[in-house]
Amino acid sequence: MKYNTLGGTDLRVSRLGFGCGSIGGLLVRGEYPKMREALARALELGVNYFDTAPLYGNGQSEVNLGAVLRELRAEALIGTKVRLAGKDVGRIGEAITESVEGSLRRLGRRDIDLIQVHNRIGFTWKPERDPDRIGLPDLGTATETFEALQRQGKVRFWGITAMGETDALRAAVAAGRFHSIQVPYNLLNPTAGTIVGRGFPFQDYGQIMEPASQKGMGVIAIRILAGGALSGAPERHPVASTWVNPIASEERYGDDVARARRFSFLVEEGVVNNLVEAAVRFAVSNANVSTALLGISSLEQLEEAVKYVERGPLPGEILARIQAQKLN
Repeated sequence: MKYNTLGGTDLRVSRLGFGCGSIGGLLVRGEYPKMREALARALELGVNYFDTAPLYGNGQSEVNLGAVLRELRAEALIGTKVRLAGKDVGRIGEAITESVEGSLRRLGRRDIDLIQVHNRIGFTWKPERDPDRIGLPDLGTATETFEALQRQGKVRFWGITAMGETDALRAAVAAGRFHSIQVPYNLLNPTAGTIVGRGFPFQDYGQIMEPASQKGMGVIAIRILAGGALSGAPERHPVASTWVNPIASEERYGDDVARARRFSFLVEEGVVNNLVEAAVRFAVSNANVSTALLGISSLEQLEEAVKYVERGPLPGEILARIQAQKLN
């Protein structure tokens, strides 16, 4: 396993990160012995970054992750999140502090390596219209709170989820008050790291990875399999989420699956063994990506993903063909 430094922090994160969320589902709906087996194997293979959140299973992901790591007596880097709600207008600092302290209790830890604002971002917060979207001024308040929590020894570094209005996201990055961003980046929508044509049908994230890296922020690629659609198969693993909300791609998951099959030429020509390999290796081909998160459902999925990452980035000529395929 190769490691990258997460931006300007001292966190050395594995190129592949272990997603503990509801989409993969292992840390939410899996059997405890299988969770323990997969986490132990992940650590053995060199995976050291684990991504969770209070919303994943209503806190169950954090509880399970913390319990397994304690049982294994393992050192690992953990990223979790804070999501503000409409009721938190006027009390952002208090809401963030309460969320962080709740995560620490569930994880059974003294500190969190990376805490992230998990809201969509716009220029202003209008909770009566969209309570899940916060504004740029609110990020300033969040930063001040994270700084206070850092002084208390409860968090080490902080970041944002780069979802929302592209111009607002770029303004947030330009302000440079965060240590990391996590952003959707996959074969269906690579715009966080790749230039696309004017006719691109989905949200254009404006190559936000580049200015983030220039500002010393680490970049965490999320949704690298588009919620599983980039397997090219509609079937879901038994512990995986039965319903997936596409992000910055088609409106329906089934349509994402169909679009993913446009990349089948990579399998037919022997470049990769399957579409999952293509998606994983595409994500780690971008030099700005510090770690690429994959939602895990089983030990077998983990083993395969690590194998694909170890095969390294896709060749440059293949990346060029992929870009041309997206624009046609």
